[in-house]
Formats: sequence, C-alpha cells, structure tokens
Amino acid sequence: MVGRGDRVGRSLLIFLVVATAITGVLGAGIFLLVSDTVKSPAFGLPMIVLGAILLADAAIIRFARSRRLPSRRIQDLTLKDDILIGLVQGLSAFPGVSRSGVTVSAMLLLGVNPEDSFRLSFLALIPASVGASLVSVLFSGSGLSSVVSTVTVPVMAVAIVAAALVSLVLIKALLGVAASRRITILILALGLIAIFSGVTSLLTGYG
Repeated sequence: MVGRGDRVGRSLLIFLVVATAITGVLGAGIFLLVSDTVKSPAFGLPMIVLGAILLADAAIIRFARSRRLPSRRIQDLTLKDDILIGLVQGLSAFPGVSRSGVTVSAMLLLGVNPEDSFRLSFLALIPASVGASLVSVLFSGSGLSSVVSTVTVPVMAVAIVAAALVSLVLIKALLGVAASRRITILILALGLIAIFSGVTSLLTGYG
C-alpha cells in the first residue's frame, strides 16, 4: 500500500490504520466488560438486529438497482467514514455479533459499492484478528493456557493451514458474487443466517 503511492493505496492504508486503532480501543473495552458474562442469552439480540439490517440492505439494493446502486469506491472514503467503520467493527467484540456482517452493512449504508464493502471488510479482518488474539492472550491467560495445553502443535498447524485455505476460497467466491448482480441474494442469505443465529442464541442461552 505504501509502495503503490496512488490514491487507492493511501486511502486503504489510512482506512486500515484508523479503523484498526478505533476497533482495538473499543473492542478491548467491550471484551473486558463482557468476558465474564458470555453466556447471557441477551447476546442473541444483536444478531437479530444485524439480520434485519442486512435484509433491509438487500431490499434497498434490489429496489434501487434500476435507479442507483451504492457506487462509492475505496478512494472515496473519508476520515469520518473510517472512524465510523472502526466503531462498528469494535462492536463485534460483543458475543454473537458478526464482524463481517456489521462492517459490510455499515459500508453499504454509507454508499460503498458491494464489492469494495466485502473487500474492505476482509482486509480489516487481518489486523483485527491479530489484535483480538493478543487481547485474549493478555486477559485470558489461565483459560487460554488450559485450552492450548490440550492441543498439540501439529494439530494446531493443520487447523491454521486448513482455515486459511478454506477462507481464501470462500473470500474469492464471495467477492465474485459481490461483483455480480447476485449481491442481493448473498446479502439476503447472510441476513437470514444472522437472524437464525440470534434466535438460536436466545433459545439456548449461549452467545
């Protein structure tokens, strides 16, 4: 991003730095606040709300397609947009909230086109996941140590490689769908999954 020296590269770098910093501060605070209450059934509610937002997104895009689609690109993001997306991503620290779901929804509502919304969400995942891992190590030492001690290094390595490969395939497929006219179907499906997950959380009592 630094080497490219163009507007897209600079915008992307600023987005990742600002969004990640805000996500880190807000996410760490939320983690400390709710780490002892992750089994509260109320945590299913955010996913139901998220699902409703995604369904609304799909409806807006579907009925506005003939007139106007979200068309803002990465280079059109402002500092205010970066801050807002960082805040929304930080809220995903609440148990039961989909990080990709809330960030994609926020960007679509900000008028970012679907393909760039998914692309930015996936890119933002990299520093966010590293930060989440560090927070877990720092504040869940004993619990994390007991889990790690039961998993061998080869098993962990295979799991990491498998997860990375599957993620790359799925990300490529999702970006392909986001760039096509089938984006409303994808958003609709994500909304229904989110609502199902939230209802399941409320019924079972697990976030």
